[in-house]
Amino acid sequence: MRSFLIAPAIMTGLGFFFALILAVAYRFLKVAEDPRIEETEALLPGSNCGACGEPGCRAFAERLVAGQLPPGHCTVAGAETIDTIATLLDVDPGGRERRIARLHCAGGKAQAYQIAEYQGFESCRAASVVSGGGKGCAWGCLGLADCRLACTFDAIAMNANGLPVVNPALCTACSDCVDACPRDLFELVPESHHLFVQCSTPLGGDHALALCTMACDACGRCAADAAPGLVRIDDNLARVDYAGGGPARPEATHRCPTGAIQWLTGVQFAERSLPPSRRADAPT
Repeated sequence: MRSFLIAPAIMTGLGFFFALILAVAYRFLKVAEDPRIEETEALLPGSNCGACGEPGCRAFAERLVAGQLPPGHCTVAGAETIDTIATLLDVDPGGRERRIARLHCAGGKAQAYQIAEYQGFESCRAASVVSGGGKGCAWGCLGLADCRLACTFDAIAMNANGLPVVNPALCTACSDCVDACPRDLFELVPESHHLFVQCSTPLGGDHALALCTMACDACGRCAADAAPGLVRIDDNLARVDYAGGGPARPEATHRCPTGAIQWLTGVQFAERSLPPSRRADAPT
């Protein structure tokens, strides 16, 4: 009978022994945490979106208290919250322009030519791997909403044209949509960057237009009408270079024959039923 009790007694004794060691180690070896970390984390939005470059609000709070980042790197929190954190930590608020997600494609069901009807698992990634989807353009949006499902902030919705609509007011630049898109169509850009090319095809001229009526045909009119160095034609595609060019203005979009380059100010992909030459902001 004793033999059955020896083993449990030994295990219990060892448990108490190691528990005592851990308790002593915690008592004498623990590192005191700055209480401002908890206070700072409580002031942050708690969205853990990663837009600040950190894996979550806790990690961001630790960097703030350590003086390694300014509060303004949180682009989700409001100005009042940033000022409150700066006052708490006695630091400059700093700042970084808020970023939002934009999609380099405007070829929805009404613009992009369909070469087949995709029937299968409703996923852009699945369609891309299996058959490339039903669109003729191998660079365009597949429209199966992987980005919408990946967005935990409900900042993306699918419109009737089969394209994702980004709501700038809800977007936190968390990059989930960037990672979800199998064709790398999403880009995180500063909110003030209104001039945007909504096309990704490397084809030019009639070859591009044969796939989508809103494709960039590399005509170069936007580059000619924009400030020097702002827009260039590279690999048959217009590209906006905010770092190397002059100020962006809507005039760069006025002579675009397809509407591939747009001046975006609100919710992306607002309904556009008129051709570029008849838009309200077109020159008379």
